[in-house]
Order: sequence, then C-alpha cells, then structure tokens
Amino acid sequence: MTLGCKVNQFESAAFESGIAALGGRLVGWKEEADVYVVNSCAVTGKAAAESRRLIRRLARTNPEARIVVTGCYAQVAVDELLEVVDQPLCIVGNGFKHMLARVAMSEQHCDLEMYMGDISRAREVSPLHADGFPGRARAFIKVQDGCDSFCSYCIVPHARGPSRSVEPDDVLRQCESFARAGFIELVVTGIHTGAYGRDLSPPSSLAALLGRMLAEFPELRFRISSLEPTEITDDIIGLVAENPGLRPHFHIPLQSGDDRVLSRMNRRYRAVEFAAVVERIAAMVADCAIGVDVMAGFPGEDEAAFRATVDLLESLPVTYLHVFPYSKRPGTPAASMPDQVHGRVKEERVAILRELDHKKRTLFYRSCLSRTRETLAERAGPEGLRGFTDNYIPVEFAGPGSGAGRIHQVRLDRLDGLVVRGVLQQSV
Repeated sequence: MTLGCKVNQFESAAFESGIAALGGRLVGWKEEADVYVVNSCAVTGKAAAESRRLIRRLARTNPEARIVVTGCYAQVAVDELLEVVDQPLCIVGNGFKHMLARVAMSEQHCDLEMYMGDISRAREVSPLHADGFPGRARAFIKVQDGCDSFCSYCIVPHARGPSRSVEPDDVLRQCESFARAGFIELVVTGIHTGAYGRDLSPPSSLAALLGRMLAEFPELRFRISSLEPTEITDDIIGLVAENPGLRPHFHIPLQSGDDRVLSRMNRRYRAVEFAAVVERIAAMVADCAIGVDVMAGFPGEDEAAFRATVDLLESLPVTYLHVFPYSKRPGTPAASMPDQVHGRVKEERVAILRELDHKKRTLFYRSCLSRTRETLAERAGPEGLRGFTDNYIPVEFAGPGSGAGRIHQVRLDRLDGLVVRGVLQQSV
C-alpha cells in the first residue's frame, strides 16, 4: 500500500520489481499474504494517521505475516510506529529503500529489524529501478530526492534528507525500461524536482536533463511534476513551448498570496514574483494547464491575508487549484507559532478556495472546447475511454476497450460537470 506522493509511488513500483526478481508474487488485498509492505506518508497529520490505521488493520488481518514499513512516517516517527502494534515490524528508512526487497523476502524471522541511519547525512539517492508501473497508463520517474528548503510547516526535509540528484545516465536507463514496458508518457518527479543537478559533478540542471530525455526518447511524452516558482526558468518554459514531447502543463506551489504569510512560511518569493512566473508561462505556452497548490489557515493568516490569496488567484490565468488546510506537524517551526487559525475558519477558507478551483477549471475546460487534443487514455469504463489531454483536461470519449494506454486525437465536444465529453478523431 502506497500513501502520499509520486516519489513514493515510483519507489513502490521499484519495490515490486525487486520482490518479483526474488520470487515474490503480488496478490490482491482480499487474498492472504506472507508479506505486507506499507510505503507511508507524513506530510499531513491525516496521512500519518492513515499510515497507522493501515498498519493496525494489517496486523489484525494476518498476525503471522511480515509487515515492512517504510516511507516518511517510518522515518520521522519510529517511536509512534513501535506503539501501533504488538507484533514485530521491519522498519526501513528512506535512506535504505534499496534494501527493502531483500528485507521483505528474507527467510529469517523479522524480529524488529530497523534499517534507519541519519537521513540528514545522505549524499546519494537510494538506487532503485522499476521494470514496470503496475495498474497505470503513465509512469512516474524519480530524478531527485530530498529538500533543502525547510519551509516552516514542512516535515519533508527531516524525512527525506538533503537534496540529491539521480545521475543522468541512471534516469535515461529508467526511461528505457519504461519505454520497453510499453509506457508512452512519463511524469518527471522528485521531492524538490527543480533543484535537480545542483549537487552533481559537474553541476547540471533540470532543463539539461529534460533536453537529453527528449533527444534520446523522441517517442515518449514527458510531463513535469511540481516546480517551485523560483525554479521555473525561461529555458524550461521554452522547452515546453517548443517540444511536443513535453506536455503543456505546470504545477506550481503558491501556498499563500500574502507576502507576510509567505515570509512566515519561509517561502523564498513574493506574490508579485509568483504572478510574473504564471503570466510568463501563459504568454509563452498556448493552452497550458497551470495548477497551483494553496494552503488555507496557516498560523497568522488573518482575513486580509486570506483575501490577498483569493484576489491573486482570481487575477491569474491558473487553471486548477489543489487546496489544503494547514496541518500542524510536530517538529516544525509552524507548529509552535502563535495565532493558530481555528479549525472552523480553516474549513470555511478551504470551501471558498475549492469553489474558486471549480470556477477556474470550468473556464479553462470551456476555452478548449471544439479543439482536438492529444489524449492518453488511462482506462476503459462504462462511458468509454477516460484519460487526460496533453494539457491535463479530463476527457471521456467512445472508443475500443483496447485503447487504454494509448494516445488518441480527441475533439473536445462538451462540458459535463467537470468532465469533458470528447469525440475520437484518430488513434496514434
């Protein structure tokens, strides 16, 4: 079971490949298993609680099974983890994930084995390689791990360690494996993806890596996951604008549109700088999806600060929002800040932002109607094929069940709620 981010999902795909190589076989959750692997998350209190609930459930379901727990919750909350269940656990820290398959498949009885280490001293990315990406039409490819930013609300730097980059040749080998497995679209991801290459010798950059990937795999499409606004350079925007192999889609964390709150968050930009990045993307990349992370209820966010966030987002050509209520994480500076925002106020602000998200999505989807877009069909369902266009619009269209996992040219015909109904023009 994988909780949390795209990086966790890539790592779980690599675990499955490693376990299969050692003779393991993945079974459904309704079947009894000898080994359970939980790749946990700690980015919010809700994610940590879900990790605990899952481990308890597995222990009750099969007390004789080996339970292997890894991920960010395992890294930062070992003491809590040891109190979750009475039976022994195998705990694998983020710096030792390359050992997980061997730990899971060991013939020796698991008697509270712990592979942790000091993640703050990590200097290389755990070497993981996935042969496939089960159950998905697009694969995630991890190019970077860790973060040096230490935003005041975030536990991730403590869970993932400093920023480290995967060597370019290793990234390209992973691309080759996914292409060989039949994947057409890869999502380039990391914990702090825009920091890619700074720690390499000689130093490199995300733009340079993307250039190599595009040149060596012209048959693949690539989508970039979240990038900090300070790291979206004209080189990267230009690559997206000029290369059909790079999807016209950016996802950018804003968190707050108020400069005072941004400073308390230890974010390294001002609202006007964020706005300039979004405007530059919209000017350079036609019909580009621009998604934004925004947090409601950070300590000290008064009504004026919240209104500044709403006004900024309303004024910008962003196309969708990912809205999060602030979640207090023990061990972060924000957890002990004064002026914590009441839960009810956070809920009200989240509702306002989600209404704005609905408005932004509707406007963007309508602006693209009557046009034909390249679409990756992710699955077949009762309404036909369903997938996302190159610019990240969810679309359903009639087509053969065998069309899942393939690229299609689809005319966007009409809007039904927040799903676009399309008409198949041609399969690529």
